[in-house]
Amino acid sequence: MIRLHHVPQSRSMRVLWLLHELGLDHEVIPHPFDRSLRAPDYLALSPAGRVPALEIDGAVLFESLAMMEFLCELHPGPLWRAPGDAQRADWLSWLHFAETISQHCATLTQQHIMLREDAMRSPIIMQLEAKRLGKCYAAIEARLAGRAHLLGDFTAVDVAVGQAVYMAGHFAALDGVPRVADWYARITARPAFKAALPGGQQPLYAKPFYPAWELA
Repeated sequence: MIRLHHVPQSRSMRVLWLLHELGLDHEVIPHPFDRSLRAPDYLALSPAGRVPALEIDGAVLFESLAMMEFLCELHPGPLWRAPGDAQRADWLSWLHFAETISQHCATLTQQHIMLREDAMRSPIIMQLEAKRLGKCYAAIEARLAGRAHLLGDFTAVDVAVGQAVYMAGHFAALDGVPRVADWYARITARPAFKAALPGGQQPLYAKPFYPAWELA
């Protein structure tokens, strides 16, 4: 039995996308993005009070990229690169690069959404973090030279980084990175990505885009 504790458009989305890519039966436990994640029963699953948490066959995982590695190991196939594979190092590096992007997104999400008063927000931080996302895009652009996907073929790496770019796109447009834009359009056309979108759930981001200079 697989149960994913999920907030739409958060890091848990990449795990949900992977579950759909792997074709695994699962139950989604929706949560609001609020203080209820600090409740004792949820902290027993995720000690920092964050999503996702994954309950699977009696085990509990509470870091999204660890969940992705674990699921790929349990269900080996083309989305994984096993130890000893020539692409193993690249698979791990690019999988965890998703968190580099997500950290910048987390700061921008806090600035734009979590801080309720304009006086609490910092235009300088917004601008710096948006520029850092641009540098991440540039790294992906360089990687995609001569490749259809980050490792050549579609893997879990494209899920992890693609979902991070989905979040980042709320704060930094894919201008000037045509290979990234083309790759992103292709991977987000996949049925598994569409199945991981909020649907009828309350989205985390009320707007499609939050300019770095916008304070209201």
